[in-house]
Amino acid sequence: MVSRDETMTDIEKALENDNPQSQSQLPIPKEKEPTVQLDPTLHIDDPIASSDHKILQWTQRIERLLGLEARGIHRVKENEQIARTTLGFWQIVMMWFSINTAPQNITLGSIGREVYGLGFRDAVLCSVFGAILGCIPVGYTAGWGPWSGNRTMICARFTMGWWPVKICVLLNLVILIGYAMIDAVVAGQMLSAVSRNGSLTVQVGIIITAIITWGITTFGIKLFHYFERYAFIPQTAVLLILAGTAGPKFDTQSPSTVEGATLAGNRLSFFSICLSAAITYAPGAADFLVYCDPKIASRWEVFAATMVGLSLSFTFTFALGAGLASGLQNDSAWEAAGAGTGALVVAGYNGPGGFGKFCAVVSALGLIPNMVAPTYISGIDFQILGRGFAMVPRFIWNTLAVVVFAVCALAGRNSLSAIFTNFLALMGYWVVIWIAITLEEEFIFRRRRSPSFVWSDWNAPEKLPIGIAAFIAFCVGWVGSVLCMAQYYFIGPLAALVGDYGADMGNYVGFGWALLVYPPLRYWELRFFGR
Repeated sequence: MVSRDETMTDIEKALENDNPQSQSQLPIPKEKEPTVQLDPTLHIDDPIASSDHKILQWTQRIERLLGLEARGIHRVKENEQIARTTLGFWQIVMMWFSINTAPQNITLGSIGREVYGLGFRDAVLCSVFGAILGCIPVGYTAGWGPWSGNRTMICARFTMGWWPVKICVLLNLVILIGYAMIDAVVAGQMLSAVSRNGSLTVQVGIIITAIITWGITTFGIKLFHYFERYAFIPQTAVLLILAGTAGPKFDTQSPSTVEGATLAGNRLSFFSICLSAAITYAPGAADFLVYCDPKIASRWEVFAATMVGLSLSFTFTFALGAGLASGLQNDSAWEAAGAGTGALVVAGYNGPGGFGKFCAVVSALGLIPNMVAPTYISGIDFQILGRGFAMVPRFIWNTLAVVVFAVCALAGRNSLSAIFTNFLALMGYWVVIWIAITLEEEFIFRRRRSPSFVWSDWNAPEKLPIGIAAFIAFCVGWVGSVLCMAQYYFIGPLAALVGDYGADMGNYVGFGWALLVYPPLRYWELRFFGR
């Protein structure tokens, strides 16, 4: 019987066969000054089609020497994809569970009581079902990885068009760096809280986790998958210990402190925030699975594995967060820590004494898997912005992302609850609008084509949609979202009709408006432009 250590994942096998020297390198004549002979079939955004070809060769040599992942935005072709092992389904489940079983979701689950005045039952139901609904688009986009061999935002070119997709990429970079920033703040708070008399400051904790994240993402997807394969084990163990030690203080009968229309509005707003926490994985979900063989890893199987991994982790962590918040009045240390902070998670470990502090440290470091995922994707997304951006190696962009989120985390370390409530919901709006457009493009306009998508055209602007229909529908969807958003800094006129604090309906109205506007515009675009 083959041991687990002797079995390599499909991703690792694919990367071993991924020799950068075989990737579209152009011949250099012997006994002459090195020249670059450009292939006329290459397109303007292809990093190989440039006078900087020698720079690319140099960076690829550096990547090979250091053992880094050389591939950036280039498509993984069918002959480069590797068939899954029998554990493939569970590898995907474990990857998502490992990424998402993190204390920042516990802190998010705890703000149901602190910010929205929800009791334990309301907080759990709203958070769990909001997250499950948000996981559905993530499972949908994750299936693009094996199917297309393209990264998620490259696939978005087939819906949004060459130029409008860059708006989505910029918004996704805000999501990715923003999430890493939130994780860094929570980790810093936890490490500071567990240290003796706060001797380890929040700032130092942020820097420690940022450095570890940088090290893992720099080496690329092989180390990423190896890390995520095992990271969930200690994290799950310490969170189970947290549930066991803190559970007796949970007040599962705690009532909501608001009522009537205000209660309904607050339920919907908290539901929407938790939906946004899940759905914002969608713009990067395919990036981790481009090496899987679509003949074996079907879209439905990838969808199911993604749903299982994410739904289980969200349910577990959100319920823990709601439980900790419900018990604030039962423990003075919990109340002093406050809901919506990493310190509350640390306070939950007070029962076991020194062992509890050890568990809190492990839990804080468990945020790193959740930081690694968005940081890795950001390196890919930076390259999609243009030819010049694609010339810069992925690990350089990853380094920039780490610096940016670390600086932002240091600046916003005292405003975590405000960041949660204002940032997450706002970022969810554009994702649901993009999903609405994408669903209609595939199931209305490409359903009868064979093949429905020519994935090899990923870098051919003249073969991609113009993007006029998608851009207008995207803007109209945003108008609907703004009219129905309910945030601390702005409550839309339609959202303000519900309760004292409004009801955040931006996700649903934005989705609906884009859904209505896109089909007639796309029919017009196809008629006049033919693509």
